[in-house]
Parts: sequence; C-alpha cells; structure tokens
Amino acid sequence: MKIKRNGTIAAALTAAVLAVTALAGCGGDSSGQDGGKTVVTFWQQKFEDYQQAWFKKYVDQYNASQDKVKIDYQVVPADTWQQKLKAAQAAGKAPDVATTSYGNIASGVAQGQFAELDGLLPAEAFTDVKDNVKSFVTVKGKHYAYPMLVEPSTVLYYRTDLVKAAGLDPASPPKSWADLITWATKLTAGNVKGMSIASAAPDLGWSSWGLQYNACGHLPIEDDWSKARASDPCFTKLLEFYKSLYQGGLIPKQPKVGYADGSPYGQGEVAMMAGGSWVVGQLKKEFPAMVAKTAVAAFPSIDGDATKTTATLGGWTLTVDGKSKAKQQAADFVKYLLAGDAAIMADFFQVSGFSKYTVRTSVDAALAGKPEATADPFMKVISEQVVKYGKQEPAYPWDIALAFGTAIESAMKGSADIPASLRTADKAINDVIEKQQLKGTAPIA
Repeated sequence: MKIKRNGTIAAALTAAVLAVTALAGCGGDSSGQDGGKTVVTFWQQKFEDYQQAWFKKYVDQYNASQDKVKIDYQVVPADTWQQKLKAAQAAGKAPDVATTSYGNIASGVAQGQFAELDGLLPAEAFTDVKDNVKSFVTVKGKHYAYPMLVEPSTVLYYRTDLVKAAGLDPASPPKSWADLITWATKLTAGNVKGMSIASAAPDLGWSSWGLQYNACGHLPIEDDWSKARASDPCFTKLLEFYKSLYQGGLIPKQPKVGYADGSPYGQGEVAMMAGGSWVVGQLKKEFPAMVAKTAVAAFPSIDGDATKTTATLGGWTLTVDGKSKAKQQAADFVKYLLAGDAAIMADFFQVSGFSKYTVRTSVDAALAGKPEATADPFMKVISEQVVKYGKQEPAYPWDIALAFGTAIESAMKGSADIPASLRTADKAINDVIEKQQLKGTAPIA
C-alpha cells in the first residue's frame, strides 16, 4: 500500500491496529489448551467447495484419534488471506499450519516464516516425493514445506469428433509447434476457431512459462537474477509461434474470458485448447457432454521432443510456522494428512475429479488400484506425459513475468516487431532487477 497523506497514514495505522486486535483471538497460539489438549491452529485458504469438505473430513478423523492434540481448522477466503495472515503474524498469532503456494516458500524461508521440517518429519516422507517436485519445497538443501498437489499450467485439449472430420488422426496428436499450426489451420472452419491460447499480457506472463523453457531451456532472466535474457535468439521462435496463431486467424482475437477459463472450448467455440489441468474439473462439472468428445495430450514441443518441458507446475503445500510453540504436533498433523496413508491423498484426487495431480509415488500406486482412476480419460496422460516433465513456477517478482508477457502480446498483435518487443522486455526486466535489487537474490534449492 502506498500512503501519500498524513491523514491517510493515521487512518491506515488505526485500521491495522484494529485488524491485528480482531485477529488476536483467532491466530495460532499453539500453547493454548482445550480440555487438556494442545490446540494446533490450521488455516486453509478457501478453494473449491469439495476441498473444504475433504479437509474437514480428515481433520475431524484426526481429532477423533488424538488424546493430546486438537486441530483448530479455519477456512479463510482467498481475497482476505494475505491481509489476515500478515496481521496474525504481526500479532504473534500466526497459524501453526497453513496452506502455502510453492512460489511463496523461498521468500517465506528468507523471512523466517517457516519451520524446517527435517527432523520433524521422517526422512522417508521426502523420499516418497517425486524427483521433479522435491526442489519445490527445498531451500539450501533443507525442507520447509510438504507438497500436496501439482497443477500443470499447459495441457492440449482437443475435440476428437472435429479432428476426425478434418481428416486428422485423434490418436496421433500434434507433436511439434509446426504440427499444431497445421492442425489449427485445418480445424478452423466457420464460426469455430482452430484453438484457444492466451493472448493478453497478464495471462501470457504466466501461462507461457513452460513454453519459455521449451524454446530456450531457461526463462528470460539469468538464474541468479543478475540480468535479463529476453533478447536471447531462441525466444524469437516462441514469439513467432504466438504470432502465427494470432495473425493467422487460428485463435479468437477478442476472447470473452481469460486463459484459466475453459468455457470457450466447452461451448464449442474452438476445436482445441491450451489450458491448465484444472479445466478437466470445469469440463466435468459445467460441460459434461464435452468430456466424451475430448482427448488430452502434452502440449507440443518446439521440435517434437516430448521430454522437454511445456508446462510449469503450480500447487499447494502445508507449512509449519517458524514461531509455533507446537512444531512437532503441527508436523505430525501434516504427516498424517499429506505424507502418511496414501489412501487419504488418493481420496483427495478422486473427489477432485482427477483435475489435480499427485506428488508422491505411493499415491500414484494407490490410484493405480482404483478403477475410477484408471478409467479416467485424462489422468494417465497428464500424469505421465505432462507432470513428469514439468518444472516449478518461477519465484521472481510478477513484474518480470508481465514484462515478457507484454513482449509476446506486442509481437503477436503487431504493436511492435519481434526484435523490438524482446528488447523492450529486456529493458523492463533489467529495470525491475535494479529497482528491486534482485541481483544475486534468486532462491537456491
């Protein structure tokens, strides 16, 4: 918050005091007792309704099994999460356990917010985590969170009926960007566009991370955040790809919704869609008739190499507060919910409609024995062909992602040519590095 006037400062301070005071009674004073039991507060950021029901089910089961510990489960709306969490932390009342996104772990560790989980959780809990996810919760070789799930940012969805009608083979989806252009061209007919993909800078800023890795093997900034790399020649091909889709009339030029919403595909406006794995859940809930007509594949690679990253993996973890007075009891609950009996997390993925994906090999094995999982038309492909090769979302400031997203939009819509768009992104990223003093501050796994 930027405060410019003294009167505003006073008002803001008053509001802050009131907020902290209001939260003082609902934070995580782990030394609290309830009937002789240690109270461990657990704040969960509000997600889909089924998630709250799932969390409550297992919190209740855990509480029923405990003689000395009680989990105080609280759901916090997403739009007030940051405000409430910061106020609680300022008052020394932070929750003992909280849902935390992967992107916030490194910065939280730097600020001393999270407890190290090594020693609180058994070592085998982390050996069960998939290799390409372990680094998501690791800072300088130590673990500060336990992963719950991943959601790939980019999956290719396509209409098998329209693909067949266009003379294409739905059993052999496009492998390269050139193949995808060919498919999108053949599938563009009448009022139906060949595909949908992000076309506005805010969506392009994050949805293209996987394709940035695909094109160059790195993001448009040095790994240590010392300088921009947006002008690297390899990014030219990425912008050419987006430009071909847009200027070739293969995607909607004025989409009604953003990238995260799969409704244009569900409503039959496009034949293919680049979308996150969460769209699986949207199709099953809002457009069930479209599910039988839909197949999924890993998004095509620049050169057809299916082992190269085309999607980043976002998702959620549970963390233990660094100042908690009941760290072990909090960690024991995390172990029970996320790192213990694989059937618990297998149940979560089932109730999610298999729209989110596992981070533990033992949970994969548990799901392999469930007919509902093995029969799901999307789970196997996304798990084995997308999640397996996904990379973590970057932790750098959003301004950097937006600068590169702006470059893509500028090039694809013809506001500037590709070299100029990339030079502008380079300058913007370097400005962010300088103003925010980012050089050398990149988190080290």
